[in-house]
Amino acid sequence: SERAITDNAHGLARYASICQEHGLVPIVEPELTLSPGDYGLDRAARETERVLSRVIAALHANDVVLEAMLLKPSMVLPGLDAVVEDASREQVAKYTVRSLKRVVPPAIPGIHFLSGGMGSEEATQNLQAVQRECPDAPWRLSFSFGRALQDAVLKQWAGKAENVPAAQHLLVELARVNSEAQQGIWNEEHPTPGGGRLQLPKLSFSSERRQNADLFNW
Repeated sequence: SERAITDNAHGLARYASICQEHGLVPIVEPELTLSPGDYGLDRAARETERVLSRVIAALHANDVVLEAMLLKPSMVLPGLDAVVEDASREQVAKYTVRSLKRVVPPAIPGIHFLSGGMGSEEATQNLQAVQRECPDAPWRLSFSFGRALQDAVLKQWAGKAENVPAAQHLLVELARVNSEAQQGIWNEEHPTPGGGRLQLPKLSFSSERRQNADLFNW
């Protein structure tokens, strides 16, 4: 909603301003989480630009120095119920770069993509496609993946001491291939090939809210 976007943009900008006041470099993360729905790249791009433009405006309003911050957005991706094959990594890269060019000032030095529910291999492929789509980007395009780096490693480890060396090796390999993808030079099989998107829980505050009759029933 408009209110949600405005409030969250203001919160991110205040956080960034407070960080800079104390000598820290803020990482501003306006994530558009993958959600259920069959919406395509056009809709995802519109919403991405809508959110990012509000965040940038809020950063200006709060006197944030753009040259002293990093942006951590999600890529432009279709909904979880959409046919992924209809959105090739080249198309994802095209829409992502277009949206960024439309609203993100070149003063911001770095854009570090989050994986946002993508599988490990999909995240790496899309990262390389974005880099190749815009090799002369005014910002440094890189990654700050969470789940796409950690999920397979945690499964490999499984809480067992004997699995630590293999899990550590896998983490290093995932970091390496994503580093190469960030440079646009990755050209080998992924350490964790295949795998679909990660279904995120759908949170609903209304479903958790107490009913009127229960408000004072402690």
